[in-house]
Amino acid sequence: MNILPFEKQVSAIAALTEGCSIRATERLTDIHRDTIMRLGVRVGEGGARLHDGIMRDLQVSIIELDEIWGYVGKKQRRTQPGEIDKGDQYTFTALDATSKAILSYRTGKRTAENTRAFCMDLRERVINRPQVTSDGFEPYRVAMDEAFGIDVDYAMLVKHYDAEPAKDAARRYSPGYVGSRLIRSTI
Repeated sequence: MNILPFEKQVSAIAALTEGCSIRATERLTDIHRDTIMRLGVRVGEGGARLHDGIMRDLQVSIIELDEIWGYVGKKQRRTQPGEIDKGDQYTFTALDATSKAILSYRTGKRTAENTRAFCMDLRERVINRPQVTSDGFEPYRVAMDEAFGIDVDYAMLVKHYDAEPAKDAARRYSPGYVGSRLIRSTI
């Protein structure tokens, strides 16, 4: 079995973390794409174990919840019935508002079940009564109640985007106005 030299491993992971594709990393490092993918999986699994071990017994005062959209394999409209591991996938993230550390994460479909599992994992990591803010995704209400009960100050922040009517062509691409409204202050 061939062992990739440490320096080559570092250069491949550095290229990937800088945003290079697997094929671009293959060309830059002269490492086969299958080897790069196996290395990426190993590094990712190691990072997940490290995160899971370090992010325990946390005292965090303000937590922000959000989801990041992506797709796996193909776009959702191209998926066949039963292909739950393909199409739209969301990475739920819990961010410490002060240190910007990712406290907990979960990737999967944007369902009530995944939202609940994500909130339960967050609760296992945080030992104090935090202030938590999420977007208006409705399953957060029940999931936060099940995970934290009364030991949380929870709010949903719903943003409304309004655009001024364009008076002339020069202002057409100006950013719109962002307003927000607090939906629920506590559970």
